[in-house]
Amino acid sequence: MLFFDEAFTIITDKGGIQQMKLFADSGCDLPLDFFDNHQVTLIPLRVHLYGEDYEDIKGINPKKVYEAIRQGEMPKTSQASPLLLEKLFTELAESGEPGIYLAFSSALSGTYQTAVMVRDQVQEKYSDLDLTIIDTKAASLGYGLIVRQAAECLQKGWPKEDIVADIQFHCQHMEHIFTVEDLGHLAKGGRLSNGAAWIGGLLNIKPILHVEDGKLIPIEKIRGRKKAFNRMLDIMEQRGVHLSSQRIAISHGDDPEAAELLKSMINERFHCQEIFTHIIGSAIASHAGPGTIALFFLNTDLSS
Repeated sequence: MLFFDEAFTIITDKGGIQQMKLFADSGCDLPLDFFDNHQVTLIPLRVHLYGEDYEDIKGINPKKVYEAIRQGEMPKTSQASPLLLEKLFTELAESGEPGIYLAFSSALSGTYQTAVMVRDQVQEKYSDLDLTIIDTKAASLGYGLIVRQAAECLQKGWPKEDIVADIQFHCQHMEHIFTVEDLGHLAKGGRLSNGAAWIGGLLNIKPILHVEDGKLIPIEKIRGRKKAFNRMLDIMEQRGVHLSSQRIAISHGDDPEAAELLKSMINERFHCQEIFTHIIGSAIASHAGPGTIALFFLNTDLSS
């Protein structure tokens, strides 16, 4: 894989070299070194814990958040800083470069709406600002897979309109199948309605959820984690296409052993070429809680 010392470049129709910038926020749960190595500009969400305000990924280790939750704390989160967005968008406008901002699902954070508002304000001063903001309607590594795909398209020199079309395809077809230890975390954080937050802990009930139009939707209740994992794989088989050749992702709520178990089950059943696993970051962890396991894949063939 190629890396560049400067911003990614694309070849324009006129044969010249044009700079392009890619932005993503920390809701994608990619590790910090991804942003450094791929020169994607990170826009951190914010986590409030123990009276302090932290930048997600940059300023706080997610293990600190999980430990706080286990001790009864309830971290709070907020969207990306409008001042940071204004600074980055103004710098982009002054550079004359085009840009693409892939945003965390608008159903789960206000960052997308704020980014659009800030872009429009910056455009009042810089009318030629070329910034496309996309609501991925995705979260965690589902969103992360989309960001990785966009970065690779940039590295290959795709023109902006083709990258945007490819991103939109991935946004429309990215599956999120996950289970949580306690739906109460999602309900308390406003990411799930109280009516949808079933109580099943005493019976070892593991709810299975998915994302529909950017929103978290419970779909089934399964007794026992191993059975829940098997059911997640059944859903994966029903919805996925050419799974062996896809890039699959698993994110976990400070439970790497469970992520490895799910990974081995997927490999045994589908023989996937690449499965990427990573801990759920501090912002999403504040709502999903420890023990969450999420599975991400495309639900239609890339070549279709």
